[in-house]
Amino acid sequence: MDFRYPAEAEAFRKEFRAWLDANLEPELAGDGLGGMSLEFGGERLERLRAWNRTLADARFAAIAWPEEWGGRGAGVMEQVVYAEEMHRAHAPGTLNPLGLSNIAPAIIEHGTHEQKADLLPRMLRGDDIWCQGFSEPNAGSDLASLRCSAILDGDSWIVNGQKTWNTLGNLANWCELLVRTDPSVSKHKGITCLLVDMTLPGVEVRPLETITGEKEFNEIFFTDVRVPVDATLGPVNEGWRVAMTTLAYERGTVAKLHLGTRSKVKRLIDEAKRTPMGDGTTASDDPVIRQHVARVYMEGELLKLISERALSAELHGRAMGPEGSIAKLLWSEAEQHIAEVATEVLGPDGLDGSWARDRVYSRALTIAGGTTQVNKNIVAQRILGLPRN
Repeated sequence: MDFRYPAEAEAFRKEFRAWLDANLEPELAGDGLGGMSLEFGGERLERLRAWNRTLADARFAAIAWPEEWGGRGAGVMEQVVYAEEMHRAHAPGTLNPLGLSNIAPAIIEHGTHEQKADLLPRMLRGDDIWCQGFSEPNAGSDLASLRCSAILDGDSWIVNGQKTWNTLGNLANWCELLVRTDPSVSKHKGITCLLVDMTLPGVEVRPLETITGEKEFNEIFFTDVRVPVDATLGPVNEGWRVAMTTLAYERGTVAKLHLGTRSKVKRLIDEAKRTPMGDGTTASDDPVIRQHVARVYMEGELLKLISERALSAELHGRAMGPEGSIAKLLWSEAEQHIAEVATEVLGPDGLDGSWARDRVYSRALTIAGGTTQVNKNIVAQRILGLPRN
């Protein structure tokens, strides 16, 4: 592994840090999407939208985008620096975490010039919020089994079906939607990607309240929705290739997850040092708790090393490959372990507040963005060379 910050990345750090110090208002620090539940009213939404526009005007909303579409054409290390500096400043992100990072690359790669010119500027500034219409009740990890259908009728697709586990669907103006357009071929073929205006007649969004009490996910129902043919992204029946572009960028973000995880471990260590045990000692003095805290600390440091290894591969012209699956696997399990240890440290006090929320929410992390079972299969087959059966 060869991982270092080149001079241009450090120059970008200096520029971006100075810009954040000058432009990030103190009341915005620490605000943002949180768990992307977006449980807030219109005033807060508009405050974050204004910040999104400030980022976009300075070309800091999507630095990896090509310059012609409002980005900076930033390389891997500039993107790492960007994540580090946003984390350092506790700066809110954009209103389009899925749109900018996952959906936009698919539009840039597969879209028409008209689609790019119409959709990308509004996405960049947060004027439109995007969601992904991928998973279905019977097509989650096995995404290619999707059944939401689209039938061609003149200059429109007629869409019928259901999507679920849709993040931001309750706020989204647009949806990158995968539909079945040819049921006569194998399941990975016959899929088409549509860019759907969520205000079209026949689109119904039903928020799903999770165990944390948040409405992070949604069900979306499509009933005879007429989607213009010119909203097709990429060739008809080649939507799987478009979807893989989107998912490749989704899984690529795991290289920066260690920032949040290691920050949470640091907070847990601080909690252990000041939580009294009733005998004049603190939780950090308990040998068992110390061992468990040390374990999650090491998991955070290991996640950082794995992430740097994945980034090193990209820096040397190799695809991230299975390192991304290892990082996602480690991150999701480490987050669960941290939440469990927090309950040990805090005792009954850990059953309320942010740590309690993390404890129940963390169960989703071995499912979202690639389930643990799927990632273990990828590691087994592509790294260890084990047979499929």
